[in-house]
Parts: sequence; C-alpha cells; structure tokens
Amino acid sequence: MITKMKKLTFLVYHKEYEAFLNNVRDLGVVHVAEKQQGIADNTELQESIRLSARLQAAEKMLQALKPAKPVGNEATASAASGMKVLDEVDRLQAEKNRLQQQLQAYQKEKVALEPWGNFQPENLERLQDAGLTVGFYNCSEGNYDSAWEDTYNSMVINRVSSKVYFITLTKGTEEVDLDVEQFKLPDYSLEHVQTLCEETEQALADNQEQLKICAEKELPSLRAALKEVNTDMEFSKVLLNTEATAGEKLMLLQGWAPASKTKEITEWLDAQHVYYDISSPMPGDNVPIELNNKGFFAWFEPICKLYMLPKYNELDLTPFFAPFFMVFFGLCLGDSGYGLFLFFGATLYRLFAKNISATMKPILSLIQILAASTFFCGLLTGTFFGANIYDINLPFFQKMKETLFMDNNDMFQLSLILGVIQILFGMVLKAVNQAIQFGFKYAVATIGWIVLLISCGVGALLPEIMPLGGTIHLCILGVAAAMIFLYNSPGKNIFLNIGLGLWDSYNMVTGLLGDVLSYVRLFALGLSGGILAGVFNSLAVGMSPDNIIVGPIVMVLIFVIGHAINIFMNVLGAMVHPMRLTFVEFFKNSGYEGGGKEYKPFRKQEA
Repeated sequence: MITKMKKLTFLVYHKEYEAFLNNVRDLGVVHVAEKQQGIADNTELQESIRLSARLQAAEKMLQALKPAKPVGNEATASAASGMKVLDEVDRLQAEKNRLQQQLQAYQKEKVALEPWGNFQPENLERLQDAGLTVGFYNCSEGNYDSAWEDTYNSMVINRVSSKVYFITLTKGTEEVDLDVEQFKLPDYSLEHVQTLCEETEQALADNQEQLKICAEKELPSLRAALKEVNTDMEFSKVLLNTEATAGEKLMLLQGWAPASKTKEITEWLDAQHVYYDISSPMPGDNVPIELNNKGFFAWFEPICKLYMLPKYNELDLTPFFAPFFMVFFGLCLGDSGYGLFLFFGATLYRLFAKNISATMKPILSLIQILAASTFFCGLLTGTFFGANIYDINLPFFQKMKETLFMDNNDMFQLSLILGVIQILFGMVLKAVNQAIQFGFKYAVATIGWIVLLISCGVGALLPEIMPLGGTIHLCILGVAAAMIFLYNSPGKNIFLNIGLGLWDSYNMVTGLLGDVLSYVRLFALGLSGGILAGVFNSLAVGMSPDNIIVGPIVMVLIFVIGHAINIFMNVLGAMVHPMRLTFVEFFKNSGYEGGGKEYKPFRKQEA
C-alpha cells in the first residue's frame, strides 16, 4: 500500500529562512517539492556534485582494499581531515597511474632487449667512434641469408621461435641494404631496464601500502567529509527550490510529509512561529511515493522498485504480484535440493553473520521464502539435485508421488493455467484502479472483457453448466459486448466508442494469446534446469575413474562444480523471467502506469 501524504506550504521571513531550513532538516520528515529551473545550471551545486562523486570514488577505492583492522576513530573523524585525505588519495592515485604507465614502457623495452642479451651501450659508442656502425636486425629463419656474414659481417645473436636476431658490422660510410626489419634499441642495457622495472614495481608496492594505511586510518574522516558535502548539497537544492515573494522578503517553500506525521509536524511548526498550510494532494500534484507494506509483502518491494514506483492515485501492485512471483520462482528453479540449499544458506548466514544491515535482512527473508517455494514446487516433479526421489521404492515417497507428482504435460498445463489466472486477476485490478481514479463508468469496458473471458472459460470447461453458444452464454456475451463497445471511452461519441472498442478487441485477441503463452517459460526453465542437473549427475558417475581413492574425489568435484554452475544459472533465470512476466504481462493487463517519485525527506545525509 502507498502511504497517505499531506502537502505542506511554508512562508518564512528571509532573514530567518536559513535557520528554519536547518530545523526542517533536523525534523527529517519533509520531502521538498522540486522545481527544476536553475538547479542544473547552478555552478556551485555542480561543483558540490563533482566533489561528492570524487569522495564516493575515493571511499569505494579505499574500502576495496579491505583493511583488516581499521584503526580510524569515528568520534575524532572530521570533514576537514577528510578533505585532506581526499587530496592525498588523489595524489597517490595520480602517482600510481604514472608509475603503471612507466612500468608498461619499461616492460616493453625489456621484452625488446631480451633477444639481444645484456650488452653495454658504451661499447657501441666506442665502435662508432672507431668508424664502425652496428646495425640490429631480425627476420624469419627462412629469410636469413648466410652470405650477409661475408658482405656485412653479420653475426647471429639469438634465435627465438622462428625468428633470427642478428647484427651487422660495417664501416661508417658503407650502406647496408637488407630487406628485413631493422631494430632501434634503447640507450641503456637490459640489466639497467630490469633495474628500472624493479624500482618501479617497488614504488608501486610502496604506493599501494600508503593507500592501505589511508584505508585503515582515514576512512572515517573521508566518510565524514562525504556526509558533510552531501548534506550541504541537499541544503543547496532546497534553497534552489525556494521561491522568493513579496520583493524577496518572504520565502515560499512547498513539500510533502506522511499524513501520520501531521500532528508531530503541526506541533513543531506552531513552535517555529511561521505561516504554514497543510492540505491534501490535488489532481496533478507530483506526490512522492512511500510504499508501506508489512511482513511478507514488504520483502517484494525492492522488486517493484526495480521497475518503477506507482503514481500516488494508483494501486500498489506489490501485495498482488508477490504470491505469484514466489510460485513462479519455485517453478522456474524447480529442484527441491536447490531450494533446501538456498534456504539453509540464507538461514545460516542470518544466524552467524555479524552486523547484518537493515537493508540485508529483508533480502535474506526474501531468499528464504523463494527457497521454500522452490522446495515445494520441486516436489511436484520429485527433482532433488537432478535425481528423482519418486524412484525410491519406499512407501513415504510413493505416497507423495500419488498425491503430488505431475508429469511434463501436467506442468505445461499448470504454467498456462497460472498465466490465465494472473492475467484475469490483473484485469480485475485494472477495473478497480479505473474505478478509484476516474469513476466506475470508466471501468465498465474492462469489466465487460472480464465477464466475456470468464464466460468463455466456463463454457469450454463446464459445458454441462453453461454450453458455449447456448442461450445463457449468448446473453452474457451480448451484455459484455455492450459494455465493451459502448463504454470504451465514456463521454465520447458513440461511433468513436464503437471504433475504439473494435481496436481494443483486436489488441485483446492478438495480445492475450501471446501473454498466456509467455507463461510456458515457467515449465521450460524448470524442465531445462532439471535436465542439466541430471546431466551433471551422469557426468559425475561416468567420468570418475575406477579407483577407490581418486574415483570418489573426482565424482564429488564434478557434482559440486556442476551443480554450483547450474544453481547460479537457474537462480538468475528464476529471478529474471518471473520479473518479465510480472513487469510485462501482469502490469500491462492491470493497467499499471507507474512513474512515481520516491519519498526522500530532507534530512542530514549519511555517508
């Protein structure tokens, strides 16, 4: 469900406005209404945004170093120290980049020098002073001509793979005409280049050590600076969202707060001695959205937010898609063993992990409920880590098989039935949503489609109650057609309504079949995952050698690695495809528009 909001309007004397905003920030419940004019072009704000990005990047980089024993004190951390830390981190990063580029250049020169061996450039200079020129060349083995040894005094220095590295020794005025690659060597020896590489690598290691020291000692200060910059940035945004009136003597600010906080806000505002007005939202207001689901349904709110938040006057579909999503995930993963593995993994993490964040707890709860769904859905086919438990000839498993077992044909039909149920349920929600937002007459056409589809379903499945094409069925179809074609767009011309009804009928007939068939993926993913798990089991048994020691080890390794890969791939698919069915098929048929902006109260920012 969506939290009810109240619109707040403040009128404050300009000299008292900054103090008033500080008090609003301390209150921490008012979402300031935004106006975009001037925000994007404000130079000071843009600089703050860039500074915040630099601080975040530095904090992320230091955090990645994973300091084992942080010695920084949160109590003594200060924003001023954090800015100095930022400058130091930037300096170390710039130096690191320079050293890395330098090391790459030295390594490239080292690779070029290695085939020629360790010679001293001074010796070449002495030969040049004596009127002799040394040329360095390389060519393929087949292109090397031994006649060059007489003509140009060539000498082979090295052979690497199929390449020949050789030098020529000629008088200074003699021209060397060889159709091979000539090589220009650096001005220092291989030994010197190796020394430069080692020195640069040591400098990089020292640089990394300094960054680790910063991570251990200065992270709290860096976070304090980030917190202060973010707080100042939000304060600047609020100032830019303020409208000056009465010759800039009065400052007008609008915002939103949960209706449940009205009493608290009213008491606080009465003590501030400012003019204020609290009213209900009007049509067209861009009301911020705060989802307020409880328990089981709250765990699925992050999935809804991945798509988009609803508008203020829309239904929050989170409680309505949550049970479907849970079942869909279980059918897609479809292995009881995988379900138990995920459930116990999440449970053990909750029991033994230290300092689990408030954000992580609902995610773990969601994993547990999805894992439980996987376990029970896996019982429909009897799959347990790729094996079929119903092949075990024990009364308990055979009784379960008689009660729960569904073959591939049954699972295929179940997927389609679930699709029909969810789509019809979505259309019911669409009718409710239309009635709430615009009035009952705008929901009549949708109700007509629901009546038509249900009557056809009943006629096809239960012809003894209401046969297709019978008198009762034709009467129902007539009423449904009148609702669809005459109330498609209430208030418009009747012929326009009929035309829009025909267009809506075409879209419904062509789209509905595709929507229902999309749910076949529930069956297909579960089947493919089970087949792949069985393949890994066969590989584990078939590829293990006939050795009493090595055989079990190889079998366990193939089993563990294979099922780890399969779990990863299938969990990914079991999340993505139910999301696709929810966001496309269900949201579309429920008339979900979305586009709401999340409720973010003006308060002191956390790092």
